[in-house]
Amino acid sequence: MFYSKIRNPANMNTSFEILLKPILTEKLTAQEEHLNRYGFKVDRTANKIQIKKAIEEMYGVTVEAVNTMRYAGKNKSRFTKAGVIAGRGNHFKKAMITLKKGDKIDFYSNI
Repeated sequence: MFYSKIRNPANMNTSFEILLKPILTEKLTAQEEHLNRYGFKVDRTANKIQIKKAIEEMYGVTVEAVNTMRYAGKNKSRFTKAGVIAGRGNHFKKAMITLKKGDKIDFYSNI
């Protein structure tokens, strides 16, 4: 619980603290085209209301629904000369955002 003391959700005021990065995969690109749904990696302590507000602020769109998923970090091991080194990937939270019909988010406009 030490993590929640440092990153109190009430102290997150900017969209950049809540939205970490968009998820750009082949599967989500197909959902963008057909279902108007986008995926984002978000802060683990952010709730659906904060995520919705951050998306609407940052991209100027209307959000219909927010679905969140929490993922545990994967266990990983590596064989070296010194023996087996075991570790774990980071935990993360993913948000699936459904936009109002007619709204779009263009991730490639600034390139």
